[in-house]
Amino acid sequence: MADEELTEKPLSTGQWFLTLFILALPLVGLVMYFVWALGEGNRGRRNFCRATLLWFLVLFGIGCIGVILFLVLGGTLAALLHAAH
Repeated sequence: MADEELTEKPLSTGQWFLTLFILALPLVGLVMYFVWALGEGNRGRRNFCRATLLWFLVLFGIGCIGVILFLVLGGTLAALLHAAH
């Protein structure tokens, strides 16, 4: 298996074009991110999908924190404005 990994060819421009096209499709793309990230296919595509899923996870976490802060600070501001009247 080590020899096989050393001789693996990188994806061509056409293969990357097709990969990015498939990943841009709404539901199919999301499924394919997981298939390619968790599968045994091309190592470059696998690492790309893993890194992209990690970015999705980081951005989702930041978004959740942002929503929580918005709700807490918005509720506090609403209470202060209501108390002022």
